[in-house]
Amino acid sequence: MTAAQTLLHIDASAQLEARSHTRKLTGIFIARWMNGRPEDRVIRRDIGRSPIPAIDQNWITAAFTTPEDRTSAMIERLALSDQLVEEVIASDIIVMGVPMYNYGVPASLKGWIDQIARIGRTFSFDLRRGDIPIEPILSGKTLVILSARGEFGFDPGGMRAHMNALDPALAACAHYFGVARDDIHTITIEYQEFKDARYRRSVAQAEAAVSALADQLATHGRRAA
Repeated sequence: MTAAQTLLHIDASAQLEARSHTRKLTGIFIARWMNGRPEDRVIRRDIGRSPIPAIDQNWITAAFTTPEDRTSAMIERLALSDQLVEEVIASDIIVMGVPMYNYGVPASLKGWIDQIARIGRTFSFDLRRGDIPIEPILSGKTLVILSARGEFGFDPGGMRAHMNALDPALAACAHYFGVARDDIHTITIEYQEFKDARYRRSVAQAEAAVSALADQLATHGRRAA
C-alpha cells in the first residue's frame, strides 16, 4: 500500500498568478503530482500575498525562553511561528516558488525562514559540539525551488554567479527545513526582462522540467513507500 505524502506549497511572489512565472511553476508541479498521487495532501502557504511579519525583540525573547517559562504573551507571540513550524514538520516535500528580487530572496521568504528557524524545534544548539554547535532536528525532506530571474547567468561559472544571493541563502538554511543539500532541486526561468527567444525557450524548458521532476519525485515517493 502506498503511504500518503504531504507537500508544503509556498509561493513567495508578490505578483498575481497571471504575471508570476513562479506561481505558474508551482501550480504545474502540484497539479502534476496530485494527478498521479491524488491521495496525498497539500498545505498551501501564500507568503507573497500574506507576508510573514518580521521577528522583533519580543519574538527573540520568547523563542529563547524555555517553553515552561514562557508567559502567555510570549506564547501568543510565537503562535504563528509554531503553526509554520508544524507545517514544515508535517511535510515530506517542500515546493517553493521563489522569484529573485534584487539578486536575493524576497523579504516574504526571509520572514518565513526567520520564523521557522527555532531553537529546540528545528535546530538544537550546544557549545559542547565545538565550532559546529548547531545541529538540525528535522531530516529526510526534499526541497524543490522554482525560480524566475530577470537576467541570466546565475549558475556556477555564469557571468552573474557572483551576484546570486538567492540559491546560496536557501542552501545555507535548508537544514532548518530538514533538507540535506543533496535533496535540493532547483529549476529556473531566466531572461525574463529581455522577452526574446532565449526567454521563451527558458520558459518552455522550465515548465517541461517541472513536470518531469514532479513525475520523478512522485515515483520515488511511491517506491520509498
